[in-house]
Amino acid sequence: MTLQIGNIALENRLFVAPMAGVTDRPFRMLCRELGAGYAVSEMVTSRKELWGTLKTSRRANHDGEPGPISVQIAGTDADMMSEAAQYNIERGAQIIDINMGCPAKKVCNKWAGSALMRDEPLALEIVEAVVTAAAPHQVPVTLKMRTGWSEDHRNAVTLARRFEQAGVQMLTVHGRTREQGYKGFAEYDTIAAVKAAVRIPVVANGDITSPEKARDVLALTGADAVMVGRAAQGRPWIFREIAHFLATGTHLAPPLVVEVRRLMLDHLREHYALYGDYSGVRTARKHIGWYVRALPGGEAFRGAMNAIEDCDEQLRAVAGFFDTLATRMDRIPHASDAVEPSDEHAADALA
Repeated sequence: MTLQIGNIALENRLFVAPMAGVTDRPFRMLCRELGAGYAVSEMVTSRKELWGTLKTSRRANHDGEPGPISVQIAGTDADMMSEAAQYNIERGAQIIDINMGCPAKKVCNKWAGSALMRDEPLALEIVEAVVTAAAPHQVPVTLKMRTGWSEDHRNAVTLARRFEQAGVQMLTVHGRTREQGYKGFAEYDTIAAVKAAVRIPVVANGDITSPEKARDVLALTGADAVMVGRAAQGRPWIFREIAHFLATGTHLAPPLVVEVRRLMLDHLREHYALYGDYSGVRTARKHIGWYVRALPGGEAFRGAMNAIEDCDEQLRAVAGFFDTLATRMDRIPHASDAVEPSDEHAADALA
């Protein structure tokens, strides 16, 4: 089933979460190829002096990416966020997403991300400014937030109503407070309350790690879509598994080892093309580690692979690992059997 955001129809209701250092263009395109209907970019700063940096230019790179192009912006000043929205729209953004969900300390210490939920007037001022900037271009504005700042300060429902009134056209709610970070378990009652309080689409996010969990979260919250983050790291085919399960009630067979080999090598080549040889071989290590973490010999391979500093050598090592694996098994273990990344590792990746 499709989902409408303003004048844009999304392919389905399975979304890739924006994760800094993870959801770059190669990863977004891979997830889209494997069943995700929508992918939001990594967080882009609203600070104008950083727009020309290599880091920001990579995050804003959408060359060859299928639409809709959704850019997430972050900041604490309404005028700067308005300018950032305008800047990204001029460069092809078809949807602007406002970050009020990132719990990373280096973001929240600057009162950006989920820290904005502590200052409701400022949060609303930013939303109004971004909506005003995007409206002449008919670009929808969406927003991602948490359930609140802390257990004693859950204000997602109040803010959701105000954001809807200000013109936000879709809300994503991660089922944790900022205080929780990525620890503990997501709770879905608040997401259900947000859904009941507004008429715009609501997306449920947090701990969606399997097709069954996606089904249950949709049922518990009444949400219009689900957003998958950490569970897609090294398992981008989770989207087609969820889609198949929701449509049929049965499990899709896990991917063949030879298919994952091809996907990984293609992913790595696209990764190197974006980051260059020096940065590419280093930043690819986390992706490789996620792919192999639950596989026989994966931990030993990851240790050896982290010492490789040449792209071609890294490609050969990955190809060799999967060639050997293919002699031992036909298919990758099912997604439900995979090992989840640690909270600490996930926090590092999202910082």
